[in-house]
Amino acid sequence: MYQWRKFEFFEEKSAGKAAIPSEVSGNIQCCSSGRGRIAVGCDDGMVALLDRGFKLSYAFQAHGTSVLFIQQLKQRNFLVTVGEDEQVSPQLPSICLKVFDLDKMQPEGSSTTRPFCVQIVRIFTNQFPEAKITSFLVLEEAPPILLITIGLDNGSIYCIKGDVARERITRFTLQVETGADKSVSSITGLGFRVEARVLQLFAVTPASISLFNLNDQPPRRQTLDQIGCDINAVTMSDRLDLIIGRPEAVYFYEVDGRGPCWAFDGEKKFIGWFRGYLLCVIAGQRSNRDMFNIYDLKNRLIAHSMVVGNVSHFLCEWGYIVLIMSDKKVLCIGEKDMESKLDMLFKKNLYTVAINLVQSQQADAAATAEVLRKYADHLYGKQDYDEAMSQYILTIGHLEPSYVIQKFLDAQRIHNLTNYLEKLHEKGLASKDHTTLLLNCYTKLKDVEKLNKFIEDGDGHSEHKFDVETAIRVCRAAGYHEHALYVAKKAERHEWYLKLLLEDLGSYDEALQYISSLEPDEVGATIKEYGKILVEHRPAETVETLLRLCIVDQDSTKKTKNSMHLVMLPSPMDFIKIFVHSPKSLMEFLEKYIGKVKDSPAQVEIHNTLLELYLSNTLTFPSISQENAEERHDLDVGKFKQIANGSKIENKGKMNNANKDVKKDKDHIERQDKGLALLKNAWTYDMEQPLYDVFLAIILCQMNTFRDGLLFLYEKMKLYKEVIACYMQTHDHEGLITCCKKLGDSTHGGDQSLWVDVLNYFGELGEDCSKEVKEVLTYIERDNILPPIVVLQTLSRNPCLTLSVVKDYIARKLEQESRLIEEDRRSIEKYQEDTTSMRKEIQDLRTNARIFQLSKCTACTFTLDLPAVHFMCMHSFHLRCLGDNEKECPECAPEYRSILETKKNLETNARDQNLFFQKLKNSKDGFSVIADYFGKGIVSKTTITSPETPLTNNT
Repeated sequence: MYQWRKFEFFEEKSAGKAAIPSEVSGNIQCCSSGRGRIAVGCDDGMVALLDRGFKLSYAFQAHGTSVLFIQQLKQRNFLVTVGEDEQVSPQLPSICLKVFDLDKMQPEGSSTTRPFCVQIVRIFTNQFPEAKITSFLVLEEAPPILLITIGLDNGSIYCIKGDVARERITRFTLQVETGADKSVSSITGLGFRVEARVLQLFAVTPASISLFNLNDQPPRRQTLDQIGCDINAVTMSDRLDLIIGRPEAVYFYEVDGRGPCWAFDGEKKFIGWFRGYLLCVIAGQRSNRDMFNIYDLKNRLIAHSMVVGNVSHFLCEWGYIVLIMSDKKVLCIGEKDMESKLDMLFKKNLYTVAINLVQSQQADAAATAEVLRKYADHLYGKQDYDEAMSQYILTIGHLEPSYVIQKFLDAQRIHNLTNYLEKLHEKGLASKDHTTLLLNCYTKLKDVEKLNKFIEDGDGHSEHKFDVETAIRVCRAAGYHEHALYVAKKAERHEWYLKLLLEDLGSYDEALQYISSLEPDEVGATIKEYGKILVEHRPAETVETLLRLCIVDQDSTKKTKNSMHLVMLPSPMDFIKIFVHSPKSLMEFLEKYIGKVKDSPAQVEIHNTLLELYLSNTLTFPSISQENAEERHDLDVGKFKQIANGSKIENKGKMNNANKDVKKDKDHIERQDKGLALLKNAWTYDMEQPLYDVFLAIILCQMNTFRDGLLFLYEKMKLYKEVIACYMQTHDHEGLITCCKKLGDSTHGGDQSLWVDVLNYFGELGEDCSKEVKEVLTYIERDNILPPIVVLQTLSRNPCLTLSVVKDYIARKLEQESRLIEEDRRSIEKYQEDTTSMRKEIQDLRTNARIFQLSKCTACTFTLDLPAVHFMCMHSFHLRCLGDNEKECPECAPEYRSILETKKNLETNARDQNLFFQKLKNSKDGFSVIADYFGKGIVSKTTITSPETPLTNNT
């Protein structure tokens, strides 16, 4: 004890001016604190309540003679007192227990008020004989249940439990070991220990310490020690340990016996506990003045020590320690704030004590770190760098790391700096810059062992304690590629792992193997990033990896169907950019893909790209196929024709030169053969639309002078004129006529006008083509496509053609026309004779009478009798055989109606201009259509009968 340092962590707050007010005239027998006030009981039976300034709030007469013990409850504003009243009868003891409700005041006389007395309980009864009360303690279990313990001088403890206010109580007695001497067995102190649901009671006598377990029935007693203490030298710590003071030492007791012991000499008049401090009032050995000490047991120091007068009572309230002297003066002692205490220690350079102090008083981490920082700065100033760093490390998480790093960078203490940075990473508080600095320290020290340990420190943990990317970058820059690879692989930073393998180490096979082990989505991302390098150095292996990625195998397909989970496979077009310098590998990749996948969503783009690769004169990366597909599809057939026709002239010379002068190499020919096969296979006869962009395909064929492809596409699109234009451009007369034979046959859906275009071509050719013209004239004559005069006018433009070319054709046409003229002449004569006969018959009907000589009914063939009906068509009927329709002949009516219906249809068609022009357009001889309309009297008819007007037929 005498080696403990003394400090003034407490100070007197009242400056010696506080005192019990003069209104409290009696001697103070007891006191109690709580609820922001102090209650004192006097020997005249009065109880006074004092406020924080020790002013009298009010006083009342609690007992008739004196107040022996008093305690304020915490959960309810009740005051429990034990005092002596005037004895009413010899049978009733004068000592009783009273419970006052301080929230309820009742008038007393006319000028004073007193709290309402809730209950008065007689302590001593026949079953509980009277004895001197030496100690008193109340425990609030659960309102309104109280447990009141009263210690007696005979070693007994009277217990009253229950709702005292309503006198619903039970009484029982606890007994400690008693000896022959009553002074040794009197109860000098009591203390409750409540832990969870276990309720225990400490009982102290001058010669023993006992522990009662109140949960047992009856309560079980346990003797903890055979020593005791006097009255007022008993208290309980905040850890519910019993503390007793004896002249030689202060003892702590737990439920299983004696605990630590502190040797403080002197008679302990009062023992107390305040905020983790042990309070002792020690009697003076040479004078009446006492010594008041405050001990910090954790830090082994005396927080405060002062000489005081004769202390009569001791309690704590308002955060102060209150000492009431025998002369009614009051001493209030309060604890200084932490900052003042630390300043005091810092001035004395007692940093260790300061650190222990803040840690023991559970100060916040920031305050503790500040103390540690000051201590570390002190050590740093003394050039004790190792110890200073050990203190700086303790501030991690609160002190800015740059503060420490700057100090040790300047001091060139790289080992200490490395230690600090390691601890910073262990706690996961390091930034990218800290990681960079630490790794630079390792590389500068060439400490490979520590570097290995640092990057392998995360084994078994879910996360690294450093910034992975920074560690990889620093190791890579320093040439520690293996370490960088380890970190990247462990952290699953695939992009960094592959960057190291491909760019630094050139391990292409290992990189492909690593990519294959990743998840499909990660494989796609990594190949997009590093595919160019892989294709350049390992084209075949890269293609195989892509095929595995883009094509699902049968096993995974079955698994997919069973789990009902759709796997979204990447499209080959997502990886086209990695083949920018390897078009042959791209062609191989796409060929293998379409060979295995027939219904890819990107099949149009794939076929477009392959077609461009096949048709390219020099195998280069596709460019046209990457253009916006929407712009290509905006081209309709009409616009495309303009493009095609416009490019004919431009590419005419190129195509001629290519066919005449350029000899294609074997590879080019093979690719063109593949291109033609692709065009045909991707647009078979049963497909409505091709599996490629047809307009793009035509442009590619034109750009690369691929006539076979153009011919196929034009024919599939029924652009027959463009087909024959291709033959005309190359002067392929044989192919031109063969093509017209195929495409100009109208019986098979061909276009006969192609022969007209061919005839115009030969007419403008400017060279002798008599053989071809004769063959063309054969088909024109067979299908009667053009009049002879038009044929002659067309061929007359070619100066190289002679009359002998068309001599036979003209002769045949003249002979044919002569026959037609003769047939028409005979038809005219016949129609004139029929017309003359009809007119004569009409005139006869109008001017002469008709004689009806039929003797039988035309309908029933029975003899004709009256009434009878005779028609001008020379048919006769019984009137009964005609029925309701007696105005027309039943025999001739159907034929007549048919003629009327035909006439009506003709008049209706005459009003349909679209039908007329449609027939005129589709007919080989438009003049015949017009003549037919004139012949039927449709075109020349000037009056059109309104649909609302009924047609009237006159015979």
